[in-house]
Amino acid sequence: MSHSSVPEGTTGTVITDWRPEDPAFWQQRGQRVASRNLWISVPCLLLAFCVWMLFSAVAVNLNKVGFNFTTDQLFMLTALPSVSGALLRVPYAFMVPIFGGRRWTAFSTGIMIVPCVWLGFAVQDTTTPFSTFILISLLCGLAGANFASSMANISFFFPKQKQGGALGINGGMGNLGVSVMQLLAPMAITFSMFAMFGATGVEQPDRSMLYLENAAWVWVPFLIVFTLAAWFGMNELATSKASLRAQLPVLKRAHLWILGFLYLATFGSFIGFSAGFAMLSKTQFPDVNVLHYAFFGPLVGALARSAGGALSDRLGGIRVTLVNFVFMAIFSALLFLTLPSGGSAGNFYAFFAVFLMLFLTAGLGSGSSFQMISIIFRKMTMEKVKAQGGTEDQALREAATDTAAALGFISAIGAVGGFFIPKAFGTSLALTGSPAGAMKVFLVFYIACVVITWAVYGRNSNKK
Repeated sequence: MSHSSVPEGTTGTVITDWRPEDPAFWQQRGQRVASRNLWISVPCLLLAFCVWMLFSAVAVNLNKVGFNFTTDQLFMLTALPSVSGALLRVPYAFMVPIFGGRRWTAFSTGIMIVPCVWLGFAVQDTTTPFSTFILISLLCGLAGANFASSMANISFFFPKQKQGGALGINGGMGNLGVSVMQLLAPMAITFSMFAMFGATGVEQPDRSMLYLENAAWVWVPFLIVFTLAAWFGMNELATSKASLRAQLPVLKRAHLWILGFLYLATFGSFIGFSAGFAMLSKTQFPDVNVLHYAFFGPLVGALARSAGGALSDRLGGIRVTLVNFVFMAIFSALLFLTLPSGGSAGNFYAFFAVFLMLFLTAGLGSGSSFQMISIIFRKMTMEKVKAQGGTEDQALREAATDTAAALGFISAIGAVGGFFIPKAFGTSLALTGSPAGAMKVFLVFYIACVVITWAVYGRNSNKK
């Protein structure tokens, strides 16, 4: 299929000739292939976020269909996918260079069908033990791990100056899955869709029917379609192949851990607030039906992530991240003024507005801190390889591998926020009856991030 104008090795499923930093190659061939891979990757990752956060919509309804779990048990089910998702991001981060992006995207999208199908059957049988739900919620973590391999894969396709934008689109549109799920799942469970598979629904006190299995099964047809799209539509880059041993040295770099800390504050806040916002509002403002509002925060955060990546390509990731942390600290301080305390009943609309600002800044910061990672790691690796007498080509290849491994591993650290934030709210409420204790910890955390970003990266950014 090779044309005279297209160099050999740039067609077919496996591409052996890939030079995104070469402007002529990028114009003629690279951009088209990279865009196609990006736009198949996006819906796969969006579905992954839908499945990862599934229990945030399912747990609220379990007792309505005949289960009898405690609030603590239900909190546990919403937090566990973040634990397994964070842990599994570590191996997932290294998979693309070992197996190839096309194969791994298809496999990691297809495997999500398992927890979805299983959960649909489990919620219909009220004898299903809590331990089974724990297992399914841990399996939903497989979906959360996809982010690491997806971002690593997309980073190989794009040149340095376009990485912030491409990773912002992939991550931002992927993060939209949280919002899509929190909007669609509550609608899907209100009418019969899967009667032919024996789904009968449970009658509610107000005579309406609740089809909880739909929340899990509604994603299965889409997962099948995009598993096939990944298998037949994506490419593998031979240049991105690397063994595990070639990728592991990245863990010795101090910057990996510093940037991981900063990413925990941005993406960790986004995913933690997404998981915990509905439950928190319910405890503070019991009269408000929060499910009408829950999807809105993650929507704002996800859209802001794409903007954060693009802004960073223009203004510099360090500058955007630093300003962003200042705003995160200000908004988390303002949150105290909106809560019920002493004699005041608090103000839900002020609480919701400040929370939206926190979602916005968490999203922007997720995009800008990710762009920092790719710029800083690429620069460090290029300098190291050249200092050892390596060629420009070797330096570029090693930089791409190191950056992908760092992106994946740091995304694993960030995902821990999905467990830590709801758990902190839960613990603070249990000990003091108020979330203020947890919020004080977050405020100190954001202030620490301002100091670290400025001290480690901001002061020297002019020299870089």
